Formats: sequence, structure tokens, C-alpha cells
Amino acid sequence: MSLMSTKADVLQTLSGIFPASAVLTEPEDLIPYSFDGTAVLQQMPLAVVFAQSAEEVSGLLRAANTQGFPIVTRGSGTGLSGGSVPVEGGVVLCLSKMNRILEVDRKNLTMTAEAGAVTQDIASAAEAAGLFYPPDPGSMKISTIGGNVAENSGGLRGLKYGVTRNYVMGLEIILPDGERIFTGNKCVKDVAGYSLRDLFIGSEGTLGVITQVLLALIPKPAARRTLLAIYDQMEDAANTVSAIIEAKIIPCTLEFLDRVTINCVEDFAGIGLPREAAAVLLMESDGHPAAVEEEAARMAEIARSSGAREVKIAASEAEAMQLATARRAAFSALARLAPTTILEDATVPRSELARMVAFIQGVAEKHQLRIGTFGHMGDGNLHPTFLTNEKNLEEMHRVEEAMKEIFDFAIELGGTITGEHGVGLAKKAFLKDAVGELNLEVMKRIKKAFDPRSILNPGKIF
Repeated sequence: MSLMSTKADVLQTLSGIFPASAVLTEPEDLIPYSFDGTAVLQQMPLAVVFAQSAEEVSGLLRAANTQGFPIVTRGSGTGLSGGSVPVEGGVVLCLSKMNRILEVDRKNLTMTAEAGAVTQDIASAAEAAGLFYPPDPGSMKISTIGGNVAENSGGLRGLKYGVTRNYVMGLEIILPDGERIFTGNKCVKDVAGYSLRDLFIGSEGTLGVITQVLLALIPKPAARRTLLAIYDQMEDAANTVSAIIEAKIIPCTLEFLDRVTINCVEDFAGIGLPREAAAVLLMESDGHPAAVEEEAARMAEIARSSGAREVKIAASEAEAMQLATARRAAFSALARLAPTTILEDATVPRSELARMVAFIQGVAEKHQLRIGTFGHMGDGNLHPTFLTNEKNLEEMHRVEEAMKEIFDFAIELGGTITGEHGVGLAKKAFLKDAVGELNLEVMKRIKKAFDPRSILNPGKIF
């Protein structure tokens, strides 16, 4: 908070923009907004405000820019890199009440929604119109579309359909000085000037506040087939993924669970997964019925020839949903085992999956840590999940050492420190090694150009 702006000044400013019912200031009310889905990161804000219009957001940012107090934008708080953790003396701007789906345009295959609309509601509205919104982050039942855009969220279907960026056609954004712009449109082609829209996607709330999103939709796939391959060797599962991609097959889903995760999911949900297996692959094909059957059969054949001891094909939609639930329950299941669960997302080229999986296993043994690994193996995005206790400082030191080794090895293999969770607070120390000093400097210049007073999410990414 600026030395020119006292707590009383800021609270008075907020009362002039928002109704009293939309402002939280009592400590017990602020606690739920002092952290996000990231372990061990917490900071109490000065206040939380709930905007219900772009005009209110504009008024808040204009005042913050003038008075110099920081703003951290928040949706449902499901982020996993500390991106929506408050800043000391700052105001949390929560957009969860701006949750309307404004339009589903069947003629242009688009949807317009406010930033606080829940991702599952976006998907359901598309389905009701006979259309399909593919991005499906693990938190989609509660995460917001604005947060998905700000973090460029991925999901289980990312291998075939891409990530959030691939479906954003336009954005309404409030700039740090309170100005409102709309960048993008319903045109499939548009190369007029810089693509400002793309600059804001994945910017983690550091350049502007997204208040409205124009999304592309696609026709709903006519058929779907789900398979589960079971392995006695984790490396065989990784090799299966490489073999499937090498065979020029791009399935809808290609997900991976290791033994630790399998057993946690069984304890949690009782899906019927084989507890003794070293790994399982969840594979899904969708599209034209004939093509789906052919692709599913080919994937089953590749899995068996790559070392799978068994391949199960879901006999019904209900069974397919149950298998998908097993993967979606992974994080929740692991989180029950230890006081602190740290979910990471090191990503490598698919050809390096077997080496990366083996390395994570070795790191766990070396540092005597419990690490459950699952993730989007089809796009090289692994989620090594540390089961630990933040109060055990000696163990947390080993966790930090193990994380650094995992990130360093991912970079060495041509990978990255984050495939979908973002940098935020949790990974900013690793960013320079991942992108290089000059890239990092260019990012800082962009931040300064948009937000010279650094009022938006200061201290994140850099």
C-alpha cells in the first residue's frame, strides 16, 4: 500500500464504489480469501470486494492507480501457483458474482460470458446448444472462466483440443488506469495489428482485469470410446504414450496414474482400479463413430505391444464416466494422505516422458519423500505431487531440493517449469532458468508498459 494511502483512505474509497454488502473487512471474513489452492502460501488482505459490473471494476482500478494500493483479482481461488494470494495491504477483487452467460451464438459457434462464470456452466451451456467447449481443467466444477483465461488453463482433453488460449476469440479488459477495452471479435480470421488478446491470456492478472470472455465452440463429437491400460512397469506406460503419438494417433485423452495415486483413488472413490499395478493409462478417442472404433482398437494394440498386461474397454457411458472420475479424483485423493499436498506440473517433450517419470521416482527415493505422480501424459504434462507436512521444516527443505532437481531436469530435457498452473508466487524463482534472462527482461518491460505503478498482482511472476 502506498505511503500516501492509509487503510482508512482505501476503505473510504471502497465505500464510494461498492455497496457495503459487497465489501469485507473483518478478519474472520477475510481468512477464506487469504490463500488459494497452493499449499503453504497465505497473506491476509486489507479488504475483499465483490464487483458486479465492469463499471465497478473500472472505478476500483482507477482509484487504486491514483492512490497506489495493490489489487489482486480472484475467481474461485483454485489456482495452484499462488497467483491469487493477496498482497500485504492490498485489496482482493473477487469476480465470482459476475457469472452470467450472456450469449450462445449458434450461427457463429461462439459464447459470451462474464469472467466469473464457472467453467462447468460454460461447458453445460454449450452442450445444451448441441455444441462443445473442450478445455476441462481439473477444477472445472468450481473454477471460473476468467481465471482459466488468466492462467491459460489446460485439462484432460488438451492433447487433442488444446488449452484455453485456443478457444478465446475476444476479451473485455479493464486496464490498470481504469480504461475499458475489448480486443478480438467473432471473426475466424483477424490479423489487424498486434494480438492484444493473446498478450492477456496467461498474464496471471498482472496486466489487466478480464471482465468478459468471447469463446469459440465446436460441434459436439458424435462418439466416444474409453480404454484403461494396466502396467507392471511405469516406463511401459510412458513408452505407450510415445508409441501412440509416433503412430500419428491423437486421442482426446491420454492420462496417467502411478501406483501411489491408484491406491489413493481407490481409498477415496472405490473405482475398481488394480491396486497392485505400477501404472494405468486412461485413453479416450472421440469423433466419427467409425474412426473412433478404429482408433480405439489401434491404441489397445499399441498398449499391449508396449507392455500393458491388460487393456479394458469401457462397455457403457457410465463405465467411461467412472474411469474418467478416477483421473479427476487424483488430487483430492492424494490430499487426504498428508497435512500438506503440493501439486506441481513439470512438462517435457513427449519423447522424454519415460526419462522424466523415472527421474521423479529416483528423486523421491533420494530425498526420502512420498511423491504421487499423475497427469496429462499425452502432452508431456506431469503432476508430481508431494505428500508432506509444512510444519516439518527439515522435510520441507528436502521437498524444495527435490522440486528444484525436477524442474532443472525438465528444462534439461527441453521442457518447462509449468504446463498449466502458471508461475505466480510458487515458481517465480525458477522462471529465469526456464525462459532465459532476455525473455524475462522483455516480460518485465511489457508489465511496466501496461502497469507502470505495479498495482495489479505485484510480486507475481517476477
